[in-house]
Amino acid sequence: MKQFGHFLPVVAFVAVFYLADIYYATAALMAAVTVQVAVVWWLKRKVEHQLKITFWIALTLGGLTLTLQDQTFIQWKPTVVYWIFAVAFVGSQYIGERNLLQRVLGGQLKLPARIWRNLNFGWALGFLLAGMLNIWVAYNFSITVWVNFKLIGGLGLTLFYVLLTFGYLVWGGHLKEEDLVAKPPDDPDIVGDR
Repeated sequence: MKQFGHFLPVVAFVAVFYLADIYYATAALMAAVTVQVAVVWWLKRKVEHQLKITFWIALTLGGLTLTLQDQTFIQWKPTVVYWIFAVAFVGSQYIGERNLLQRVLGGQLKLPARIWRNLNFGWALGFLLAGMLNIWVAYNFSITVWVNFKLIGGLGLTLFYVLLTFGYLVWGGHLKEEDLVAKPPDDPDIVGDR
């Protein structure tokens, strides 16, 4: 349910794009992510790092898009978010006792440090490539194709990475029933594009 809530600003963006244009859609995205942050704060009295990053980037690049009437800024938003997350994954490997992925999933999985490292770098690479793919679509296709890619491609890439991670763990013999534990994650922040 939580991930569905994080996806609502993108749905608002796409819906308004098809009803009006990229500039109204950008304003809708900015409004939706602001409402999202307000609701999360009201319910939890805390806003996750992922949502804070998405919020500030949406407001900054969205504001530039509206002020300068240049859609390029909002088209860069997913890439900037993806690349910040990639840097966070890599940086977490060298800062602290556990990397970012282990902080998120360590409560559910018991894995050797080498496997956590591989998964963490794998997700960093995935975010790096997703950012590059977003820019490629933005510069090589129409704005309509890019908007559709933002809606379907972002979700599709995330599902692909989840399946790839699951396959890696199963193929390597690292995903066994005894390795799964029924504890909530230590860190509630879950990374992904909005």
